[in-house]
Amino acid sequence: MSERKSILLICGSGASSGFMAANMRKAAKKKGLNYEIKARSESELADYADSIDALMVGPHLKSEIDDIKEQVPDKVKVILMKPDYYSILDGQAAIDHLNSELDI
Repeated sequence: MSERKSILLICGSGASSGFMAANMRKAAKKKGLNYEIKARSESELADYADSIDALMVGPHLKSEIDDIKEQVPDKVKVILMKPDYYSILDGQAAIDHLNSELDI
């Protein structure tokens, strides 16, 4: 099994990213990836920033991405999710995007 990665998804309230996280967990499990994927609201980011490897941000927060990047350590890969897969909660496409950003 691969190295464990901690992934946090954020959106405005945490609701839509919660569904996306569940779909991503299923897709990661099918691929044998050792990913811990959680979803939280944007307001909770500071509570998790030091313990994650990657942060996936809902596309509707695009205008805030620079502020969000400043809230996490440099080691955290910040990824703006794409509207095409986010809007349909396609966990497989999100995992593929994540892996391409992490060079996996």
